[in-house]
Order: sequence, then structure tokens, then C-alpha cells
Amino acid sequence: MDVSILENIKDKFGLADIDANGYSPLTLAFIGDSVFDLVVKTVVVERANRSANILHRKTSRIVRAQSQAQMVKWFIEKGILSDEELAIYKRGRNAKSPTTAKNASVGDYRKATGLEALIGYLYLKNRTSRIVELIKTGMELTDE
Repeated sequence: MDVSILENIKDKFGLADIDANGYSPLTLAFIGDSVFDLVVKTVVVERANRSANILHRKTSRIVRAQSQAQMVKWFIEKGILSDEELAIYKRGRNAKSPTTAKNASVGDYRKATGLEALIGYLYLKNRTSRIVELIKTGMELTDE
């Protein structure tokens, strides 16, 4: 069986294990944004092999801040997040970001940053099954 992408990266680049709790919330969100994108793009491509433009539009609807904010709102309302996950989400949501939202409200942007921080945290903890479970649930709740 192949090792996870994270383990493969650490092995090939000689990176040490660092506790995910040691990263700033915005660093977690930075990597979580890419992981979220990768999962969504994989699903979109596998569901419909279309032109890059169509794939981009479908993906953009899911990964935009408003959609991520809606996902995390449902996660919280339905009690889907553990106490640990909720704490990481809140750290990300409350972090002071130097960037501003392009096409989203400040509230949605912060919620999306919190979700991305959670995804980044789970990725660095190598909890990919949980990442996929959360994104799948979020996509189902947003009808994507």
C-alpha cells in the first residue's frame, strides 16, 4: 500500500514531524486551502471529465468563501465537529488576516479561513479520512 502524500513528502524532502498545534492559524489555513482545493478538484474531475473552463466554474462554486462558510455553519449546527476541531476552527476564524475578501463578506471570509485552518490541521495530523468526510458532507449539504 502506498503511503500518504504527506508521509511521502516528509520522507522525500527529509522533513521532520512537527506538531500541527505549533503552526499559526493562518499557516494552517494556507495549507488547508490547497488541500480543500485538491479534494474538490479531484471530485469534480472524476464526476465529469469536461473542459478546463467548466471544471473551473464548478470548482469555484464549491471552494468560494460563501460556500465554505455555509458548510461550517451546518457543521456547527449539526454538531459534526469535535471539541478539538471546533477549537481549531475558531482559532482560524479569529486570526487577524492581512488579506481581505475579494467577493465575500468579512464574516464569510473569516469562517472560510477557519474551515481552511481546520482542514490544514487535519492534513498535518494525517487525518485524511476526516478531511474527505467533512468535505463530502459539506458538498452534500450545499448540493454540489
